Amino acid sequence: MKRAANRAGDVAGAASGRGDIERVLQSYEAALNAADTGAVMAVFTPDGVFMAPNSPSVVGADAIRAAYKGIFQAITFETELQVEEVVQVAPNWAFVRTSSAGFVTVHAIKQRVPDANHELFVLHKGDGHGWKIARYSFSSTNPAPR
Repeated sequence: MKRAANRAGDVAGAASGRGDIERVLQSYEAALNAADTGAVMAVFTPDGVFMAPNSPSVVGADAIRAAYKGIFQAITFETELQVEEVVQVAPNWAFVRTSSAGFVTVHAIKQRVPDANHELFVLHKGDGHGWKIARYSFSSTNPAPR
């Protein structure tokens, strides 16, 4: 995972939690690249929400687990996240804006294709656990097919 320099949008309090927050994203990136549903679930809150393009929101641990199982059956990731911005808006809430680039291998056609996205993560730090992903949404930054 790459880290961008601190951005003007970062707030002073973010520095203390930034390392912990970035470790969550490193774990998520590693889970994606390993196609490890259990590791993905370890970084989401139990009531998390996953919002993929052209799909309804996926809400809660069971639905998120099923979604990622399906994703990992369909594609394999080789991706790297770059943190663009970390903003801690409260002691237990933060958002992170990232970009990612790499490749996915589409199993159905056995083809490796470029993949690039921008992502928005909302993280929550609950009682008894560290930072976890509470909401996650992404969209492609690749040119639309013609």
